[in-house]
Amino acid sequence: MREIRLHDTLSGELRPLETREPGKVGIYCCGPTVYARIHVGNARPYVVFALLKRFLAHEGYDVDLVINVTDVNDKIYAAAAGAGVPSERLAEEMTAHYRADTDRLELGRPDHEPGAVASMDSIVALIETLVERGHAYPADGDVYFDVSSFDGYGKLSNRPRDELEQGEGDDAAAVKRSPEDFALWKARKDGEDTFWPSPWGEGRPGWHIECSAMAELLLGTDFEIHGGGSDLVFPHHENEIAQTEAARGEPLARIWMHNGMVRMGDAKMAKSVGNISLLHGALDEHGRDALVMYFVGGHYRQPIAFSDETLVEAGRAATRIRELARRLDAEAPAPPELDGYAERFFDALADDFNTPAARAVLFEWVGEANRRLDAGERVGVGRLAEMLETIGLENLLAGEGEGEADAEAERLLDERQRARAERDFARADAIRDELAARGWQVRDTADGARLVRSA
Repeated sequence: MREIRLHDTLSGELRPLETREPGKVGIYCCGPTVYARIHVGNARPYVVFALLKRFLAHEGYDVDLVINVTDVNDKIYAAAAGAGVPSERLAEEMTAHYRADTDRLELGRPDHEPGAVASMDSIVALIETLVERGHAYPADGDVYFDVSSFDGYGKLSNRPRDELEQGEGDDAAAVKRSPEDFALWKARKDGEDTFWPSPWGEGRPGWHIECSAMAELLLGTDFEIHGGGSDLVFPHHENEIAQTEAARGEPLARIWMHNGMVRMGDAKMAKSVGNISLLHGALDEHGRDALVMYFVGGHYRQPIAFSDETLVEAGRAATRIRELARRLDAEAPAPPELDGYAERFFDALADDFNTPAARAVLFEWVGEANRRLDAGERVGVGRLAEMLETIGLENLLAGEGEGEADAEAERLLDERQRARAERDFARADAIRDELAARGWQVRDTADGARLVRSA
């Protein structure tokens, strides 16, 4: 195994990956709050940690990846009320959309996808432990974490105490002992249509305690990697650290790994700002290969700019590999000199999961293979398949993706052919546009029409 080093936000240093059990890695990544369809920015942590799992598995680790769904939250109540539907129904519908949209990235599902609703007993039990140990206090049906009881508070975000207000609202300020204290349990309010019993009365959990409980339930404590967006460092992850260490006396995770934001224009992509590109729309327009290529083109810790132009360029990069794949000789070995590129590729990933450096080496392999092919040499796939699979781009080896169309796409293709036979060209063009929205192009050849995956 290579030595793998990752940047740890808590220490501010690159740290070697050290496991509790030899060869086993647990990763918990904070997932979306399901009150609306997810956008491209929401998808970045999903892609980063799905690909990190692939790399670690390549290096011989047994990886357990957990990405949660926040299905109890103020935003869900508000969105459901605005839509005139029950909050539980909205959360279920948006969770289904989230899974369908991320399925289209074709990176596999996480090993576990817990939700707060299904984890309520563990959440309540963790709050009870904090109250019993003097780290939390009930107040008018709420329960708050007493920040003054935990000496290490602020160590993740490195903020002074007077900058650690939680922003919980004036109603909370009246009952909290200190502005820095944060809610573990919130009493039921008028208009909240989902709630649960607890020792402190009917209500629902605060956001931060949900993730502490779900992570511990599935991975225990002191697991290897806790991930999420850099916007979660404070207060969410700061509060997770305080809750778990106060309750259990040991760290929640060994490495705190944060991805940078996706930016559109001068601000991060966010529903609250309104500068979003929904994931399913971007997939319809550009295809999954372009999206994955776009994500691996930026270092996970840095912000990345989003625009149609960047997605088009990523699509061109994917097409370059796809075109090379069609030239490779399935019966020939790859020249042994190309193996050195693969070693450099994986070394780059071992150095703080540097996907843009790895991508650059990948295209060196592509360039050298094309030069050899142009000179008349036979070149096989070799370790290109290994590299592409690790960063989620194995589809490119299928050339144009022939024979991979789903049943609905094939049905539409047949319908288009009937429309053309009947000289209903307007209908045929409309079906072609519908197929394009699903990520397929129609190629009319001498042997008939066929579907190829869009770049």
